Amino acid sequence: MSSEQTEPAQVAGIAIPDTALAREATELVRDTTNELIFNHSRRVYWFGGLQGRRRDLSFDPELLYVGAMFHDLGLSERFHRSGHRFEVDSADEARRFLRSHDVPEDSVRRVWTAIALHTTPGVPEFMEPEIALVTAGVEYDVLGIGYHDIPPVDRDAITALHPRPDFKRRVLAAFTEGIEPKPDTTFGTVNADVLAHYVAGFERADFVTTILESPWPE
Repeated sequence: MSSEQTEPAQVAGIAIPDTALAREATELVRDTTNELIFNHSRRVYWFGGLQGRRRDLSFDPELLYVGAMFHDLGLSERFHRSGHRFEVDSADEARRFLRSHDVPEDSVRRVWTAIALHTTPGVPEFMEPEIALVTAGVEYDVLGIGYHDIPPVDRDAITALHPRPDFKRRVLAAFTEGIEPKPDTTFGTVNADVLAHYVAGFERADFVTTILESPWPE
């Protein structure tokens, strides 16, 4: 969606927060990422919001929106040599943005944690709603988890606004490009699966081997 287009009041009954913070987040992500990541991030907000509504969770739409919009910024080229997991780079960018707007620290913490844990299954769902729903939105859009939880009419409305042409291949390519320069950050994460599939010669660190070969004598 170009900056000239009018923001819809709501899609599938979920509205983008009409706040200066949300508008600035939109422009920042639009200006610093490509169409693939921008559209994906927007879908994550709507799918996460719909899952929150389905689960009867009370969440802060503004915090969910910032978490969704920033969650993949760490894949950008400027973070390729950071030495950190891309999720942490993304979370740190969101924290800087929120603190620059004097957002309360507890809210900053929730957004940071939501982004940092969005590729860690089995944990976010038991945390605050904003943390759980960023992951729910990502899992819906990328993995198809809970695909049939959302009515087709709502799913179609969201993908009409932010299409996903050839998304599976393109998002995997984006993950590979963002993670390949720092393979050591993939230990114990789903990101190792990406490099194992797409990077010749990548050797995933093994948890058991790491324990057995540690300097402890027994």
